[in-house]
Amino acid sequence: MTAKISIPSPELQIGFSRILVNIRETYLHEALSKTIEKITLSNLDKELSEYVPEKQLKLLAKHGLRGELLFPVPCLLETNPYLLGYYRLLLGFSQKEFYGSIFGVSCFKNMETKGILNKRYKDRLPDLCKALIESSVSLTEELSSKNLNSKFIDDLTLLTIGPQLRGGANVEKGTAGIIDVFNVIHMIVEKSINAPESSKRKITIKNAADRKVLIEFASDPDIVIREEIGENHYRNIVAIEVKGGRDFSNIHNRVGEAEKSHQKAKQNGYVECWTVVNVDRIDIETAKKESPTTNKFYIISQLVSEKGNEYQDFKENIISLTGIKI
Repeated sequence: MTAKISIPSPELQIGFSRILVNIRETYLHEALSKTIEKITLSNLDKELSEYVPEKQLKLLAKHGLRGELLFPVPCLLETNPYLLGYYRLLLGFSQKEFYGSIFGVSCFKNMETKGILNKRYKDRLPDLCKALIESSVSLTEELSSKNLNSKFIDDLTLLTIGPQLRGGANVEKGTAGIIDVFNVIHMIVEKSINAPESSKRKITIKNAADRKVLIEFASDPDIVIREEIGENHYRNIVAIEVKGGRDFSNIHNRVGEAEKSHQKAKQNGYVECWTVVNVDRIDIETAKKESPTTNKFYIISQLVSEKGNEYQDFKENIISLTGIKI
């Protein structure tokens, strides 16, 4: 029997298309065009002549292009600080790389992310433009004559956006997975929750020994369960790493990442280390070899379903290790 061909809805691409509309209006050529409308053209041309080598301006003019398409000047970035993102994308640098410690421009990050030019750094704007222009000169010198057009330049910015969007989507999926697991735990311990001391990021419960147990979001690992045994003194019970990505081909790398986190958790005295994944077809035996520190593996879809042997095992372990009354 021939297997049925089934291709799911491109949810990731649908999400990207919506985000791209906003990005175009904030960072790309559309944003640059709207900003130019707010600037006196004579001032813009004056700064372009001052900051950009004449050779480069003539090269662009030969192809019917204006200088600001590739070269930032202070009046542009001062009028619309978001445009720093346009020139970063054009030059192909990720946010992490561009605003890291190496380039020396971390103080300008709020320009791209919030549209704010801090008054303390306004005097450094000419230096920022000169550095960006120097990099853009290298780019124009490498572009062939046929590629010096606005569409190709727009394509270059989109090439940088792609990985940025996918990286953001992966973070979003990972966060959603962590929240799913946290919510499952919340439902299991709900009857023992001490509401006044709990919040969206922390569940506080009283166990059968009348001790406080904290279930919290953390950074590494993702969720921790600790029992208070004295004032500001805790027994570390469970460390949970959640890998929310659904990419089957990458799941074993994710398990390897969980192992690193669990090794730290063990050093910090956690009794149990659990890894929760979002891939239904994972080979648990292989995963155990990749993360020997993991005591339990669970699958998000099984936990969220609130039924089946895997969910029951998770539930019983939560009840047992927190010591709550049932």
